Amino acid sequence: MEWLNTILQGVLLGGLYAMFAAGLSLIFGVMRLVNIAHGDLIVLAAYVALVTVQALGVNPLLSLVIVVPLMAGIGYILQRGLLNRTLGDDLLPPLLVTFGLSVIIQNGLLELFTADSVKLNAGTIEVASLPVGGGLAVGVLPLIQFALAVAVIAGLQWLFYRTALGRAFRATSDDQSVAQLMGLNNAHVFGLAMALSLAIVAVAGVLLAVRANFDPSIGSARLIFGFEAVIIGGLGSMWGTLAGGIILGVAQAVGAQLDPGWNLLAGHIAFLIVLAVRPEGLFPKVQG
Repeated sequence: MEWLNTILQGVLLGGLYAMFAAGLSLIFGVMRLVNIAHGDLIVLAAYVALVTVQALGVNPLLSLVIVVPLMAGIGYILQRGLLNRTLGDDLLPPLLVTFGLSVIIQNGLLELFTADSVKLNAGTIEVASLPVGGGLAVGVLPLIQFALAVAVIAGLQWLFYRTALGRAFRATSDDQSVAQLMGLNNAHVFGLAMALSLAIVAVAGVLLAVRANFDPSIGSARLIFGFEAVIIGGLGSMWGTLAGGIILGVAQAVGAQLDPGWNLLAGHIAFLIVLAVRPEGLFPKVQG
């Protein structure tokens, strides 16, 4: 029963990792952009939530009403004003620019908020739990996080394959020149994709801020978790991203159960095994 509980907790943790990875997978799927600043943008969203909660005195989960549109706006402006200028056949310029952006965000947050770690208090929901039988119980907050991850992935899947915006995303992803000849404004489409990505980042940032302490330096670790979930699941595959997050979360939980020092290492080992056996990921992107 102890191991069943470990796996259950790992699955719920995987929901948070899937949230870290979903925006990354979206951006890579649409414009083949590897966003090195993704983890720092998650931390930025957490600090925006912190400022919102302190200013308005609202519950951290309610701060999503402000944080999500604000981060989406930042994403659109960032893409149109900076990142679109770096896109092209050479993958190096966007990598370097997003790396520089990562450094700027980290140092900016350090100047504004110091290196002290902080956490958002969501109230009694943090310690509430639901019995699931057999003496097992799941936390309400991790359950909400997992449900949000599933909802976000399902929403993205629906948007990609059932809406005009999704068709625009897929068209620009397949061939930018043809998409532009068909009347699409690629720069605007990419801006919308980044806005959507940072809206998801905002949700991930608020969930992170409620779940654990955070400080300006933890973005790199969030980026690694996101990358590993995306690679395990398959680049550009939304449901694969969720599966990748769950595999990563379960691996870490099992590792921690064996030995607390194996927590993060077990996740990295699982990532390397998948990469060695199936480099394209377990669920490669479905073309359509």
